[in-house]
Order: sequence, then structure tokens, then C-alpha cells
Amino acid sequence: MNPVKKHIKKKMKNPYLSIILPVFNEKDNIELQYAIIISAVKPLKKSYEIIFIDDGSTDSSTELLKKIAVADKNVKLIIFRRNFGQTAAMSAGIDYSSGEIVIFMDSDLQNDPEDIVRLLDKIEEGYDVVSGWRKERKDKLFSRRIPSKIANKLISKVTGIQLHDLGCSLKAYRGEILRQVSLYGEMHRFIPVHASWIGASITEIPVKHHPRRYGVSKYGIKRTFKVMLDLITVKFMGSYSTKPIYIFGGTGLILLFLSCLSLAHVILAKFFTGRNMTGNPFLLVTVMFIILGILFIQIGIIAEILIRIYHESQNKAPYRIKEFINLKKENSTH
Repeated sequence: MNPVKKHIKKKMKNPYLSIILPVFNEKDNIELQYAIIISAVKPLKKSYEIIFIDDGSTDSSTELLKKIAVADKNVKLIIFRRNFGQTAAMSAGIDYSSGEIVIFMDSDLQNDPEDIVRLLDKIEEGYDVVSGWRKERKDKLFSRRIPSKIANKLISKVTGIQLHDLGCSLKAYRGEILRQVSLYGEMHRFIPVHASWIGASITEIPVKHHPRRYGVSKYGIKRTFKVMLDLITVKFMGSYSTKPIYIFGGTGLILLFLSCLSLAHVILAKFFTGRNMTGNPFLLVTVMFIILGILFIQIGIIAEILIRIYHESQNKAPYRIKEFINLKKENSTH
């Protein structure tokens, strides 16, 4: 078991709600985001903690977060040694959270804390995961919304999880479900998929989405390609992790079948047209690209498995922590 999670279980009294916000260079948004969250959660009359993860910010975000954490003991601050990415930040938030219910939010003011109440209402209906759906998304059409829509449809088809907006950070989870999920790489958007593997009940509700007021977005069109690669890994881990021979052996059989067809074509062309097909450079280039493409995908999957074994067998987290505020370091290896 992760020693961080072991430490958390020793706490005598856990808050009802943990709100986790990764932060990277959001100096203009932090104080306002904090104030809006406080105004949303205080009327709930539930115990809560707000966990900010400073993911290697290079602006004044760190100083502002320290100021907030010193003034409010309900605010926990984790400062990374460098930028490890959103998945690592969310993983740290999970490791150090102790709430019965865990809610993720972005720190750019585009998610609306007022939706926290609605997420909790759905959790109290009996769901394990409640995913936000930015039905009226306020982002750029061609660089953000269209690629996201295509990616979400593809992910839903491949994984069988029918959600409109897996990329929306605003989600609520039962802590007992979420803490069974291990995150590496860029897998944060697939947390509901991982949760479904262990039998979690999942629903989705429309949430508000605001245009970015301050700062610069850290997302771009290139993330769509990362999603496609991650989807291959998720599909493999969900369907073939215990029977890899099905995909590797199946691929080998398909390649053998295609090679037989290719050989038959070459032989028939030789006998009926007299054309020497073996000298056609396009045939060789096509075969080479097919083989290389399949090899690279397989190597990527194998590497994904190996990195998980590496982390989980040694209890190593995908991040390194420089400083805590309102959190204790004992029993932590980070």
C-alpha cells in the first residue's frame, strides 16, 4: 500500500469534503477562486479541506497560495519541486486528501464552485462518480471544442462509458472509490473509466462553464493526440491486461494472413502479367510502415505496463514534493 495512503487512514477525524485544485501559473485567478469556493462550501455546513497543488509555478502563484494556507487551516498546500503535469498533481491530491467525497476543479475560474452543491446532491442519491458536462462550453471552437467533441465520442465508443465530456475537470467521487485508482502519464481524464472497472456507478450533469478571464490556457490541439495514445493504453489495460496474448498473438496472425495475401498477389502477377512485383518500391514501403506502426504501438503498451510495475512495486509516486503547508511529512517517501 502507498505509505501516504496508510498515513491518511491513521487520521482520527476526516473531513466530509476534499476539494482538489492543481495550479500552474494562475496568479491572477488564485485569490478569487479561493474566495468563490469558500462562499460555495460554507453554507453546506459540512467539514471540508481545500487542497492546492502547486505544479512548479514560475510566477507568484506559490507566494499567494502560501499566504492563503497560512491564514486558513482548512487549506492544504503541496508544492512540487518542478512541473510534473496535471495527472501527477491530481494524483498527489488523491494521496493526501482525506475527505469522504473528493471534488476536482481547475484553478482558472472556468469551473463554477456553485456546481459543487449539485454534484454532492447526485452523490447523495447513491452514485459513486458524478462527472461535469460543459454543455455550453466557452472555449475556442476549432482548437478546443471540436477536437474535444471528437475525442469524447471516440472514448465513449471504445470504453463503453457514455459521458459527453470526459475532459471536464469538475467531477465528484466517493473517496473510497477514487483511492483505488492509480494515475500515471496523462491518465487523469480517464479516471471515470478506471472507476468503472471496479464497479463504480457513474452519472453526468450539465455544469456551468465560464470563459477564461485571466492568464493563458495550458491546453492546446496537441493534447488531442495524447488522448488518442492514452485511449489505446486504457483499452488495452481494460480488455487485455490479463490476456495480452490475445492482442499480440492476434496481431501476429493478422500480419501472417496479410503476408500470405501479399505473396499470392506477387505470384499471380508474375504468372498472369509477367510483371515483377517484388521490385515495386511502394510495396516495400507500405509493408515497412505497417510493421513499424504496429511495433511502435506494441512497444508503447509494453512500456506502459513496465512503468506501472516500476511505480507500484516500489511505492513511488509520479511526483516529488518540495514543501507542505498544513500537511505532515511523516510516513511520506516523497
